[in-house]
Amino acid sequence: MGACLALCSLASCASCLCGSAPCLLCGCCPSTNNSTITRLVFSFFLLLGTMVSVIMILPGMETQLRKIPGFCQGGSSIPGFENKVNCDVIVGYKSVYRMCFAMTCFFFLFCAIMIRVRSSKDPRAALQNGFWFFKFLILIGITVGAFFIPDGTFHTVWFYFGVVGSFIFILIQLILLIDFAHSWNKVWVENAENGDNKCWFAGLLSFTILHYALAITAVVLFYIYYTQPDDCTEHKVFISLNLIFCIIISIVSILPKIQEAQPHSGLLQASLISLYTMYVTWSAMTNNPNRKCNPSLLSLVSNVSATEPPGEGSHGQVQWWDAQGIVGLIIFLFCTLYASIRSSSNTQVNKLMQTEEGSGSGGEGVVGEDGIRRAVDNEEEKVSYSYSFFHFHLCLASLYIMMTLTNWYQPDTTTQAMQSRMPAVWVKMSSSWLGLGLYLWTLIAPLIFPDRDFS
Repeated sequence: MGACLALCSLASCASCLCGSAPCLLCGCCPSTNNSTITRLVFSFFLLLGTMVSVIMILPGMETQLRKIPGFCQGGSSIPGFENKVNCDVIVGYKSVYRMCFAMTCFFFLFCAIMIRVRSSKDPRAALQNGFWFFKFLILIGITVGAFFIPDGTFHTVWFYFGVVGSFIFILIQLILLIDFAHSWNKVWVENAENGDNKCWFAGLLSFTILHYALAITAVVLFYIYYTQPDDCTEHKVFISLNLIFCIIISIVSILPKIQEAQPHSGLLQASLISLYTMYVTWSAMTNNPNRKCNPSLLSLVSNVSATEPPGEGSHGQVQWWDAQGIVGLIIFLFCTLYASIRSSSNTQVNKLMQTEEGSGSGGEGVVGEDGIRRAVDNEEEKVSYSYSFFHFHLCLASLYIMMTLTNWYQPDTTTQAMQSRMPAVWVKMSSSWLGLGLYLWTLIAPLIFPDRDFS
C-alpha cells in the first residue's frame, strides 16, 4: 500500500517536473515570484554538481572512480605524467575537472539559448522556467560524456579556462557583497529612523567594528606567518598595498561630499569589502609555491616538509581541503543563493548584474482550480533579470568551484606532481585590486557625473 501511495505521489509530481516553475512551488512553499523559483532551481543544479564534486575528492573514492572504463588506464595520461604518477593520486583532480566541465557546458548552453529574451511570452521563456526533468537528464548526459574525454591536453587547457572564469567570478562575488552590504545598511538605517530605535544603529556599529577587527587581525597574522625578514617580498607588497587600499576606501566612504551624494554609503560596506579583500589576499598567498612564504599545507601531491625543496618528498594522497578552500565555498554558497533571491534598489548594481529593481521580492501566490498554490508570473511584460547573464554567472561559478576544489593546481611535468603556481596568486591579487577599484568607483561616480542617477 505504501508503495502504491508513493507511486501515485510521484505521478502527481511528474507534471511539475516537466512543467513550469510555478508548479514546482506546490502547496508547501511560501508565495514567491516565478523568476525567483527558476533561479533557485538552477542554483540547486549548481549546488548539486558541487556536492558531487566534493564527494569525488573524498578519501576512498579513488577506488570507485578507477572503475570507469579508460579513466585511469596506464597511470596518468596527463602530458608529462604518463606511467609516472599513480592514478589514485590525481583521480580526484581529473573527476572534479570533468564534473565542472559538464556544469559549465550546461549553463553555457542555456546562456546562448536565452540571449535577448524580453518577457515570459517569448517561447524560450517556457524552456527557462520549465522542463526541469529533461534539463536534469541533459546535465547527467553531459556529465557522463565528460568522463570519456581523452586526457591529452584537456586538463592544461581547461585550467586556463578556469583561471579566467574564476577571476571574473571573484569580481561578481565582490559586486554581490557590495550590494548586500548596501541593502543591509539601508534597511537597518531606515528601521532605526522610522522606529526611533537605537538598537539598529548599535547593530550596525557592532558589525562594522567586528569586520574591521577581523580584517586587522588578518593583517597582523599575515605579517607574522606569511612573510620572512629576508624573503617573501611579494607577500609584503600584497599585504601592505591592500591594507592601504582598504584604509583609502574607508576614508572616502565617510567624506562629507560622498555622504551628501550617497546618504546610505558608510563604513559598514567598507568594512565588509575590507574583510573580503583580506580573505582574497590570504587565498592568494596560500597558492604561493614558495614553501618558506606559505606555512599552511599546500595540499600538494607530495608530502614534502616545509624545509624540503620541491620534488624530494614522496608522493602521497592529495589533501584537497584547507581552510581557505572551505571559506571560499561558504562565500560561494552565500553569493549564489543571494543572487537567486536578491531584491536590490541599487541602480549601479542592477545594471552590472542585469536585473530590475525589486526583482527578487515575493508576490502573493495564486491558487489554481486544482487547489495547488502557484507562483506569480511577474515577467509577462518584461523579464526581471537577464536570463542569459544569469546562466553566464552560473557558468563562471562552475569554473570557480573547479579551481577552489582543486586548490588552483596545475600539472607540473618537472616534479611529476600537481603544484600551485604564481599565476593563480596574481589572478587573485589582481581581482582584489580591481574589486577595490570598482567599489571606489561606486563611491566617487555620483560626484564625477552629477547628472546621472546612481541611487
